[in-house]
Amino acid sequence: MKREIGWDHISRDDTSVLTVGTFDGVHRGHQAIIDYLADRAGERGGTATVVSFDPHPRSVVNDLDVDLLSTLTERGDLLEYYGVDRFVVIPFTTAFAHLPPVEYVEDILVSRIGLAEITVGYDHAFGRNREGDVDLLRQLGETHGFDVDVIPAQQVGTNIVSSSRVRALLRDGDVRHASELLGRPYALRGTVEEGEKRGRQIGYPTANLDISDPRKLVPKIGVYAVRVHRSATGETLAGMMNIGRRPTFDGMDVTVEVHVLDFSADLYEETLRVEFLRRLRNEKKFGSVDELAAQLSRDENHCRQVIEAGDFPDPVD
Repeated sequence: MKREIGWDHISRDDTSVLTVGTFDGVHRGHQAIIDYLADRAGERGGTATVVSFDPHPRSVVNDLDVDLLSTLTERGDLLEYYGVDRFVVIPFTTAFAHLPPVEYVEDILVSRIGLAEITVGYDHAFGRNREGDVDLLRQLGETHGFDVDVIPAQQVGTNIVSSSRVRALLRDGDVRHASELLGRPYALRGTVEEGEKRGRQIGYPTANLDISDPRKLVPKIGVYAVRVHRSATGETLAGMMNIGRRPTFDGMDVTVEVHVLDFSADLYEETLRVEFLRRLRNEKKFGSVDELAAQLSRDENHCRQVIEAGDFPDPVD
């Protein structure tokens, strides 16, 4: 897949069958659009193209921090996995946000990026103050010779699939339902850094993760059953993750640490990708280290049961 990130790297391709959006998380709603996009590109011999933005538009327009479901690199990897040929990333700035809708389509999509066909969601809005809509896009398509396809809202059960919905589930610790909307387990990527070695002293050594992008959403504090992927070896291992302040040891800062089951090798400075399978319990302060160790043993058994049951989506490698 071609990755054209930033204005200096964007080239024009008039065969592009494209869609436009942030695509944070590349959830099942996004995947439905991508599937249709890839089919249309194949039918007309075009290039399946996703046009996206960085940083997240709401972080610029509303001047607020937006927790990301996927970093820019992760987004590109997922789009490639799901069949996209070309990933174009526009730097989202205040000036870009103020482009009138017609100018955005004519100067950016038609002249700069190129397109033969565009696929959008039923509620797609674009340009300054989101003034452009599907009807305007169709009018411009007639003028400039590109086709417009509209995809309805995507649902899983009774839930409309959206990045906002996935974020809400993860903030509540509901990684199981988040994975259903994503079509795969939610994942964090980080580098193992030196910790205080408290876990080692009670028989549960942990790898402390430094998350690669501070904008990445970390799920609710608690204990989780996880899968751990080692970038160095390609291994996939079972694990038990704790997100929290370690109140038994009077900790203050939130840490992200994972105990890898049936594993004893050194992981320092390795990159790990951790997939969340189930939330096991809230974080709790115990009266003694022995009480904590006993609870961790129960957590381990619960974790093994979850992983052996295998009732969760397949990973995306």
